[in-house]
Amino acid sequence: MSDTTISTPLTALVGVRHPIVQTGMGWVAGPRLVSAAANAGALGILASATMSVEQLRSAVREVASRTDAPFGVNLRADAGDAAERVRIIIDEGVRVASFALAPSRELIARLKDAGVVVIPSIGARRHAEKVAAWGADAVVVQGGEGGGHTGGVATTVLLPQVVDAVGIPVIAAGGFHDGRGLVAALSYGAAGIAMGTRFLLTSDSTVPDAVKARYLAAAVGDVTVTTKVDGLPHRMLRSELVDALERSGRAASLLRAVRHAAAFRRESGTSWSRMVRDGVAMKHGKELTWSQVLLAANTPMMLKASMVDGRTDAGVMASGQVAGLIDDLPSCAELVDRVMAEAAATLRALPRAS
Repeated sequence: MSDTTISTPLTALVGVRHPIVQTGMGWVAGPRLVSAAANAGALGILASATMSVEQLRSAVREVASRTDAPFGVNLRADAGDAAERVRIIIDEGVRVASFALAPSRELIARLKDAGVVVIPSIGARRHAEKVAAWGADAVVVQGGEGGGHTGGVATTVLLPQVVDAVGIPVIAAGGFHDGRGLVAALSYGAAGIAMGTRFLLTSDSTVPDAVKARYLAAAVGDVTVTTKVDGLPHRMLRSELVDALERSGRAASLLRAVRHAAAFRRESGTSWSRMVRDGVAMKHGKELTWSQVLLAANTPMMLKASMVDGRTDAGVMASGQVAGLIDDLPSCAELVDRVMAEAAATLRALPRAS
C-alpha cells in the first residue's frame, strides 16, 4: 500500500485515499476489478449497462463483500430501467453514481437526496456546465485520446476549458496511465484522473490473456477511431475485423446490427419493447438517425466477444491511445502504488521558483 497521499477535492468528496478513478468499462469493470481498485485506494466503478437489473444487484453485493472502501456504479441515464438501477444504488448504499450520458435534473436530485455522489462523464464544456447547474457533484472530462466513444478535442485542450467553466471537482480522462499524467492533470486544476485502458491491463482484470496480449503488443499507431461499429466515433485497437468493418457496405452493417441486437436481448434479458424505448431515448439524446440507433446494437455484443469470450477475430477492443505505452500487467495495488510514487517523484523533481 502506497504511503504517498495527495488530498484533492475528489478524495474529500468520495472518501478514497488516492485521486484515481477506475472507469466503468462494459464487460470489463466487474466485481473483481472494481473491488481490487477500491482496495488499492482508487475509486472503482462497476459497469452496469451490460448487466441485467438482478445481475447488477448481485454484482454490487459482491463488491461490497470484497471491500469496505467506497465504490461506484456506472449507469446509462437514457436506459428504460434507469430508475430501477438507481433504486439498487440507493438501497445497497453505493457511494457514487456515474453516467456516460447526462442524467436529468430529477435523477440527480433523487440520488443526491439519498446521499449518493453524482459524477457524469462529459466530452464538451457546455455539457459540464449543464450538469453542474443541475447539481452534479463532479464531472469526468474525457478528451479524444480516451477509449470507447470519444470526441475530437484533446484532453489538454478540453480539461482547462472545463476547469475554468465549472465550480465542481473535475476528473481528467483520456491519455492517463502514470504518475506524471496525474501531476499534469492536477496542474491544470483537475481533482484527479480516471483510467480505463490502464486498469483493463492489470492482473485483476478478467479480460482473457489473449486479448491482453493484443493490447500489450499494440503501438500508439495501432489505436484508431472508427464509426463502423455503431455509427459513432469509437476508439479501439485496429484489427483485421475493424479493417473488414470499414470495408463493409451499409446493408451488411445493418444486417449485422440486427443479429447483434437479438443476441444482446437474449444476453441481458431485455424485451424488444424495452430495447425500442431505449433506442428512442438514444435517438433523441444524441440526434441519431434510426440507422445509427440500429448500428448501436453492435457495441455490447462485439465488445463481449473479445472482453469475455477472448475472440479477437470476432470482437472489437475499445482502447485509449495509451495502450501503445503500456507493456505490463501489474495488480491494481501495484499500479496505484506506482502511480502515486511516480507522482511524488515528479513533484519533487519540479524546479522551484526563485
